Amino acid sequence: MTALLALEDGRVFRGEGFGASGTTTGEICFNTSLSGYQEVLTDPSYFGQIVAMTNPHIGNYGINVVDEEAHGPQVRGFVIEELSEIASNWRSEETLHEYLRRHGIPGIQEVDTRALTKHLRQAGAMKACLTTEKMSEEDAVQRAVKGDGVVGMDFVREVTPKQAYDWDPTDAESRPWKLASNAGGVGELRDAVGNVFGFLPPVRHRVVAYDFGMKRNILRDLRQRGLAVRVVPADTSAEDVLAMEPDGIFLSNGPGDPAALDYIHKNVRALLGKKPIFGICLGHQILGYALGGKTFKLKFGHRGGNQPVKDLTTGKVSITSQNHGFAVDADSLPSDSEVTHINLNDGTVEGLRSKSIPVFSVQYHPEAAPGPHDAAYFFDQFSDLIAETKAGR
Repeated sequence: MTALLALEDGRVFRGEGFGASGTTTGEICFNTSLSGYQEVLTDPSYFGQIVAMTNPHIGNYGINVVDEEAHGPQVRGFVIEELSEIASNWRSEETLHEYLRRHGIPGIQEVDTRALTKHLRQAGAMKACLTTEKMSEEDAVQRAVKGDGVVGMDFVREVTPKQAYDWDPTDAESRPWKLASNAGGVGELRDAVGNVFGFLPPVRHRVVAYDFGMKRNILRDLRQRGLAVRVVPADTSAEDVLAMEPDGIFLSNGPGDPAALDYIHKNVRALLGKKPIFGICLGHQILGYALGGKTFKLKFGHRGGNQPVKDLTTGKVSITSQNHGFAVDADSLPSDSEVTHINLNDGTVEGLRSKSIPVFSVQYHPEAAPGPHDAAYFFDQFSDLIAETKAGR
């Protein structure tokens, strides 16, 4: 089926539809990851957005439920250059086309994604309409203009859980995935498909995690560091969180505009100094607001697995996985807050901490999924910070 991608500034791309049929609107953005399209599709941070992949060949290894970062795709639409007709991987359970069709998400292929990416880099992120229905270019552009963007939008309410719950109480979902060639350790498990999973350490600390649209791999990484996690909805009060008597508090990633989350800023502000706090992505931006700072919208955002970040305390550079369209304004932070990491492409804030209380955050994704694992040590730092706080150091 033919398909159309229309941007609100009038630029139009034609192609072939795949996945579900229909029409969708949302802010369009691009992701530069070379692999991990399933993790991108299922990342709740993309709620409300149409995602274009810069890697030209997508779908070649299919879809499997183990690699989902949430239950089903979270994007509104998917844009690629070429769809693989064959899914060739022993872990594959269905094709990308079948997966998107089953979940009602329209896609478009045969798009010049290099031209689209260059256009978005020059003109900035904007709203778009993706349709497989019979529609004129002018009507599609007007659909894009009238559609929802991201600025001022509280998409967190759409993706946060309705009730609190304990993550993986039976330790069945957090075990680290291993290559079969490295199997053979004590306590390993193998599922019916052939996936091999390693062992987990005993629980050392208990944390409460605010779920603003959290990726599952974050929860896995926390448990793999000996942290038992109680997940709570985004609007949970500070009083209710403290009544759970956690050893630490985690602030997750999520979608939308951090400036629109006053009710969350208030609760996190009330938690400052009460428990160690660690934030990732939207959680980093929310912590910035709680400390007294502000955010601004980036021209086209940072999305992909190749963003260089410099640690200002050590001088070390890491290649990181990122997905965000807003950034903390360094000049808005109070004097007792310190910028710890910067993006080497544009100098924006990638990490911060308080000089007076045990809280810190990073803008990027140390859990990767997809992306490099250079920054995975932040989960260890969070666990160590909890231990030091409990010991009174």
